[in-house]
Amino acid sequence: MAKKSGLQINIEYAAFRAAFFLIGILPRKAAIRVCSAAFKLSARFVPRAKNVGLKNLSLAFPELDDAERRRILIGSFESLGRVVGELSQFHKYTPETLADIIDFSFDEETEALYKRVKNEKRGVLLVTGHFGNWEILVLAFAALYEPISYLARPLDNPKIEELLSSLRMRFGNTPINKSNSAMTAISVLKTKFGLGILADVNAHPREGVFVPFFGVPACTPTGAAMIAIRSNAYLYPVACVWDKEKSRYRFIHGKLMETANTGDRKRDVLETTAAFTAELESLIRQYPEQWMWTHKRWKTRPPGEDPIY
Repeated sequence: MAKKSGLQINIEYAAFRAAFFLIGILPRKAAIRVCSAAFKLSARFVPRAKNVGLKNLSLAFPELDDAERRRILIGSFESLGRVVGELSQFHKYTPETLADIIDFSFDEETEALYKRVKNEKRGVLLVTGHFGNWEILVLAFAALYEPISYLARPLDNPKIEELLSSLRMRFGNTPINKSNSAMTAISVLKTKFGLGILADVNAHPREGVFVPFFGVPACTPTGAAMIAIRSNAYLYPVACVWDKEKSRYRFIHGKLMETANTGDRKRDVLETTAAFTAELESLIRQYPEQWMWTHKRWKTRPPGEDPIY
């Protein structure tokens, strides 16, 4: 991709900041309604994204009829709008605000695990995905428990990236550039409690391994497994989902996991990646309308297979 000119960066930033400001001055519920409605509407006018979403849903849920798949897809667009609407409000939030809109209380088992891990002084790789509200998950963890580091690929507009990073870092979180950052991430997990990573995207064969995801081989990034193995960290699949009945977010999680340890590094990476991917799938199946189905998750295929998209 060609590098953007200074003029292009400034124009994009001005437009983004103006839109973000206008949404941000609205009351929280109004901002979320506006963004959710806009994203739901975009499902009608962005046929490429809609077609990818329906294709993904046919792979993941072959047993569902077309009407149910469309319902899930519209819910996915609405969920993405909620993420954006909530992000526009981050500058207003306090720990008290976040405690009010999110049920982030740990159950007894999780509380015990949290204390045990802290006593062991072992790091925890918080594995999540483009599911629920991943932005508020990281913000709330810092505000209500403790700051963490998180791996992210910077946007190609540095000014927009700086603006969004300032919101994500309000309560002490630290971003780490996802590119060429393995040693930094390992160091963090060896000296601090938590590191967050989004691990549900399609990977190039050089950077991933094929593991089952909704019953279909998906090329999944190996970074999470490699970092956890080399830092002797736990993996903890987590998410923050919207509970419509209670009108609050809710923290959900899978199993606290050890990495595979067979002595064969390639096998350990494969088994660890498969294990946390299965846990993420289990969480997504509980709230399928809150995962980003418009991503070409199964784009990379095993040798000899026909393209899906």
